[in-house]
Amino acid sequence: MTEKTAVVIGAGAAGLGAARHLHEAGVPTRVIEARSRPGGRAWTATLNGMAIDLGCAWLHSADRNPLVAVAEKQGLDIVRHRPPWGAQTGDRGFSAADQVAYHRAFDAWEARMAAAAGRGPDRSGDQLLEPGNRWNRLIDAVSTYINGVELAGLSVDDYGNYADSGVNWRVREGYGRAIAGLGAGLDLTLDCAVTMIDHGGRRIRLETAKGTIETDAVVVTVPTTMLVDGGLRFVPELPQKREAAAGLPLGLADKVLLALEHPDDLPVDGHLFGAVDRVGTGSYHLRPLGRPVIEGYFGGALAAELEAGGPDAFAGFAIGELAALLGSDIRRRLTLLAATAWRGDPFARGSYSYARVGQVPARPVLAAPVDQRLFFAGEACSVHDFSTAHGAYKTGIAAADAAIAALAGG
Repeated sequence: MTEKTAVVIGAGAAGLGAARHLHEAGVPTRVIEARSRPGGRAWTATLNGMAIDLGCAWLHSADRNPLVAVAEKQGLDIVRHRPPWGAQTGDRGFSAADQVAYHRAFDAWEARMAAAAGRGPDRSGDQLLEPGNRWNRLIDAVSTYINGVELAGLSVDDYGNYADSGVNWRVREGYGRAIAGLGAGLDLTLDCAVTMIDHGGRRIRLETAKGTIETDAVVVTVPTTMLVDGGLRFVPELPQKREAAAGLPLGLADKVLLALEHPDDLPVDGHLFGAVDRVGTGSYHLRPLGRPVIEGYFGGALAAELEAGGPDAFAGFAIGELAALLGSDIRRRLTLLAATAWRGDPFARGSYSYARVGQVPARPVLAAPVDQRLFFAGEACSVHDFSTAHGAYKTGIAAADAAIAALAGG
């Protein structure tokens, strides 16, 4: 085994999970990451002395999420509080009776989605909305947060495959920190984009920003956008991989973080929808983890529009919606800390994958190895845990296991 080597492309949850698994199996493994930091679409930044997740932030399906144990092994604090999503603090602009009616409408829509999934031709999620229901626009808005895309672009079959236990926890020191911590002790090269994989010879040759690397097995964990747009080329070409990736584009979810001048004016772990009668609206987490901030969340077309306008566009939109709910005085009590721009990130170009209508089979096609030398992982490769860090991590472990078996047999 020591004579055979592996390279992992990408230091996100999938890549670091795969690399650690290979390393622990005794396979000399090098991780190549285009960014100047590990973590990929998991990114914990320090803002005003606080650990803030600018990428993924929630341990979804936490009761079966393997990254809970990863974080705990690092000594990080798992916050096991129920998230406030769906509620409206103080019933502002969304009465208690209307909230009950909305949840009934959402649950009924999800039941129709579940009943239709896998039965007959695939279709888009908007076709399962009840015609004329007053909550359709809010259901569509919530889709942009969950899926990164409006219902008109969402596959019913893909949504039906997603497995969610409904348990969601956070890491106080940052989910991104936990994932980056997987890289401790690994052979990790940063600021080193891989542009080409030549797998036509006896050994695999990688062209990178820091020279050529030869190896025996490669685990590819780049987002689907990089395969479609040519950011990473294969020689010989792999048209099936590109076609599969095209069927699994990245939706968009962005955040804005606003500092509160008087945090005690708002409750800890409160929540507000900016508006309940339109699709283009924000979801606002008030004082998450007790911190003096508001975490605004935007998805789909609205996120793309605001991202194009830069951080001030996010802040202006969010503060406008919050002032309409909390009073105009809140404007002078909020300060922009940060806004994300995942569509503009050159190594992501989006947030997480969704399947186009009719493209559910693309997930296993994307994940399938090539010649038992090229292995693929990432959240888009997961049939049941796509769009999540733990889904990415699990596919990384599976790819590493396949690579270990292939190297041992070769």
